[in-house]
Amino acid sequence: MLDLQQLAAITGEEKLIQEPNILNQYSQDFSFVNPIRPRAVIKPRTAKQVYQIVKIARETGTPLIPVSSGYPHFRGDTVPAIGGAIIVDLSEMKKIIHIDRKNRVAMFEPGVTFGELIEEVKKYGLRLNMPLLPRQSKSVVGSLLEREPVIMPKYHWDIADPLACVEIVFGSGELFRTGAAAGSGTIEEQWAAGGAQKEAAGPSAASWYRLIQGSQGTMGIVTWASARCEILPALEEPFWIASSQLEKLLEMTHWLIRLRLVNECFILNNTSLKTILYGAEETASTANLHALPPWILFINIAGYEFYPEERVSGQIQDMQEIAQRIGLEPLKDLNGIKADKFLRTVQQPSANPYWKLRYKGGFQDIFFLTIFDNLAAQMETMHRTIYSAGYTVSDLGIYLQPVVQGVNCHCEFTLFYNPDIEEERERIKILSGKAVRNLLDQKAFFSRPYGENARLILNRDAATVNALKKVKNIVDPDCIMNPGKLCF
Repeated sequence: MLDLQQLAAITGEEKLIQEPNILNQYSQDFSFVNPIRPRAVIKPRTAKQVYQIVKIARETGTPLIPVSSGYPHFRGDTVPAIGGAIIVDLSEMKKIIHIDRKNRVAMFEPGVTFGELIEEVKKYGLRLNMPLLPRQSKSVVGSLLEREPVIMPKYHWDIADPLACVEIVFGSGELFRTGAAAGSGTIEEQWAAGGAQKEAAGPSAASWYRLIQGSQGTMGIVTWASARCEILPALEEPFWIASSQLEKLLEMTHWLIRLRLVNECFILNNTSLKTILYGAEETASTANLHALPPWILFINIAGYEFYPEERVSGQIQDMQEIAQRIGLEPLKDLNGIKADKFLRTVQQPSANPYWKLRYKGGFQDIFFLTIFDNLAAQMETMHRTIYSAGYTVSDLGIYLQPVVQGVNCHCEFTLFYNPDIEEERERIKILSGKAVRNLLDQKAFFSRPYGENARLILNRDAATVNALKKVKNIVDPDCIMNPGKLCF
């Protein structure tokens, strides 16, 4: 059995936490996963310390659960599945290692949050392709590893984007670098030779990053990652496009992305938009949130260093011609909500409290990838499921994010509820499980299964599970990395 003093010798006594109140915080989250208290929490500050922690854990058979984002947590992936586990909290590894303006790439440690990285890359004239309103404590590395959808599909070339390379300590104790970073020499030597750690594929013909993404810490611990960045626009013109017919907005979205006219581009139903705006007192006092249309498309047209006004003017004209053909009207003001102000909101992390907690205090997300042809049937299935369970349809938030150049779509249903009412919490737990099963029958692809639904989803694909277990046996032969998650 692991002697905790061995861990204290690595990081120092002050970075080894055993206080019951703190351990209780790591033992549960907002998901429906059963709470289990970890044995201790350790906070390494360097990659070398992570390597030493994994080495000792393997020698003693001690389970490790990596965590990089701060409180609160929502998906159950950081809650121990068995007793005696050590939480490896990476939130103090906050070094922004390198920013390369020429190649538009940034390298950073897992404790770096969106707010911290946004401000740093801005100094180099760059910006992040980021998810919709991540919480302030959200780790950028954590978001990249979870394949959270980003709000600029124009720059989303692969489902893994914008992740580039990672350095990972596998459960076997081996230090490994993926993609272009796997080349010979140290990272500093690669920089000197003109390397940028931007290409994700590799080493050789393998795409190891695809195995590491979505693994929920079951393969190893990432000590740094690099991500593709985009040029900071010189001029931006955002617009609202609202309709009672989702089909019209989907057609509009298709053409806008196909013709590469917009940067930010996503669809919300009125419940999700109202929930985002609940925390903005200035907006709430001037806007009529109760009269919002059922569906709202938000877009942003941008110009860069050369001739930004001409570029934006021409693209606005093209956008308006498409809207007119479909029968839609682009607006700068939607019921008192200014598009310019909302753009500034979604280009930053969510204000506190996290936007999904503002409505009722709790929520359960159901999200999957789909193609637009299947979306109508999946929407109908979800509405039929919640109606049969007695859930109020107006409490259902919906977020549609085109991904990979608009080839497919991230569909996210949010069930808002009051977690302090045990009966309501249990009802949502049952409802979410039923909804997942029904959506699976309608060709929903759950590429990121969490919690109690993970086994339900993975058990439908025995070949993939078998392959994952073979790889797991190679990189984590003693199964010390987050055991009990996914199919392990």
